[in-house]
Formats: sequence, structure tokens, C-alpha cells
Amino acid sequence: MAYLRSEKEDLEISYSLDSIWVAIPKAVKALQWSIEEKDDKAHKAKLKTKSGFMSYSSILYLEAKSEGEKTTRMAINAETPVTTITSMADFGRTRDRVEAFIIMLAKEMEKKKRS
Repeated sequence: MAYLRSEKEDLEISYSLDSIWVAIPKAVKALQWSIEEKDDKAHKAKLKTKSGFMSYSSILYLEAKSEGEKTTRMAINAETPVTTITSMADFGRTRDRVEAFIIMLAKEMEKKKRS
């Protein structure tokens, strides 16, 4: 039997929406993930992670909104299909992938800040 394991994260980021939106593909590339869908007008994206040993890939749904000139709010919803066999090996992996994306996005923003 398969089901979805999900994680949600809401972030407030001290960078403009445009800066964040430009950095997302760079973070995805650095993680060796892929962008499945991207809507530049609505600032929504669907990302797919790599699968791991005894685990399926996760799907991350991003939605970013401007909260002012230098503040962006981003919602991340992640889903990973698991089975009764993979559920133990996959425990916490969805959360880890969300955190990996946030860390890589922060690194990309720091690079931009320095240049």
C-alpha cells in the first residue's frame, strides 16, 4: 500500500521576490533536481528531487509572494510517495529535502549578495 508523506514550510525571506525567483533555478541545479513546472507570473513552481536508496523522489510545490520591496513570503509543500516497505528507510527524508532546498537557496542568495 502506498501513501504520501508531506511536509509544509512557510518562510519570510529578507530579499525581493525577483531576487528569490532568479535564485531558485540555481539552487535546484546545484541540488541536481529538476523543475517540472514554473509559472513566472504567478511565482509558482513544481520541483522534483532525485530519488534515493530505497526511496522515491519528492515533489516540492513552491509559491512566492512579495510582502514589500525587500521581503518575500514563500510556501513550500513537499510530498513523497512511500510504501509500507520504504516507509522506515524514508522516515524524515521529505523534511530533509525541504531543508536542503532552503539551505541551498540561502547559499545562492549569499552569492548574489557578495557580487
